[in-house]
Amino acid sequence: MNQIRPHFLWLGHVGEGDAFRRLFDAGVEAVVQLAAEEPPLALPRELILCRFPLIDGIGNRPALLTLAIETTAALVRNRVPTLLCCGAGMSRSPAIAAAALSVAYGGPPEEWLKSVAEHHASDVSPGFWDEVRRLLVNPRPA
Repeated sequence: MNQIRPHFLWLGHVGEGDAFRRLFDAGVEAVVQLAAEEPPLALPRELILCRFPLIDGIGNRPALLTLAIETTAALVRNRVPTLLCCGAGMSRSPAIAAAALSVAYGGPPEEWLKSVAEHHASDVSPGFWDEVRRLLVNPRPA
């Protein structure tokens, strides 16, 4: 579990989403789970849990992907200490973090992805990243 400094945002794999003591010690207040293949985390009631069942590749529903990005951006903007976790923590978590930081603070998502990768090992699926980028360039109408 690595913090994307200076933000109140951590990235990790699904096993770190279950490490309650470590979450509490880090001050994490919300967990955003991004893996369709993983069962929902059973977190203590003190923690916020948002689960978006995303696949690590192409074929995600645009509305679900948008909701994951916008929810994470809202948590970031409101400075809620948040852990993003997916299966291995190296593709969906960094991609959604970069997209959310781009939405929250502006700037190209590619630059945010580079910044995220400086803090956390990343191996983002090209198909998944393409879906994320397309949504940021062509947002869905309200």
